Amino acid sequence: MNEPRTIPPRPRDRLYAAATLVLAVLLLPAALARRPGHARELACRWALRIRFPAEDLTGLTDGALAAFTAARTEALWRHRQLIGLTSGYRAPIVQQQMFDQEVRRRGSPALARMLVLPPTESPHVKGIALDVRPHEGARWLEQHGARYDLYRIYDNEWWHFEHRPDSGGRPPRRRPHPGAA
Repeated sequence: MNEPRTIPPRPRDRLYAAATLVLAVLLLPAALARRPGHARELACRWALRIRFPAEDLTGLTDGALAAFTAARTEALWRHRQLIGLTSGYRAPIVQQQMFDQEVRRRGSPALARMLVLPPTESPHVKGIALDVRPHEGARWLEQHGARYDLYRIYDNEWWHFEHRPDSGGRPPRRRPHPGAA
């Protein structure tokens, strides 16, 4: 299995992680009053919403959303790692536009498929794909994601994970790129 290439943590990422954790701690009493059994998850969600304001979790399947929420809650509270979502569910028309743009940029559908799949094949359209950031968060998810049925799928995309509950806790075979059979 290929490890994600090592990118040294940036000082600002450490600062963001520390600030987000402090914010979550400060929000914990309010979360405890609101949802006593799920206070850490709620405080984490609120703090990450402030850290990643453009994040959109809508359209993910219930299972993918629950797995991602549980994983990033553990990452923040237990390991002090942030995991943000840069892209999750995509409407078929958006995925088609991305694919068409990549075909124009790379010159052929075969080359485009190395980076973007058409909507009929895309796990983003199915609501099970998660493109995450920062790199440290992706590294954490690669190491711990199997507990949540979240797996890195492609060698060329350190940020792309999929919710695969049918894999029985074993990582699916990693492919070199999205278009590889």
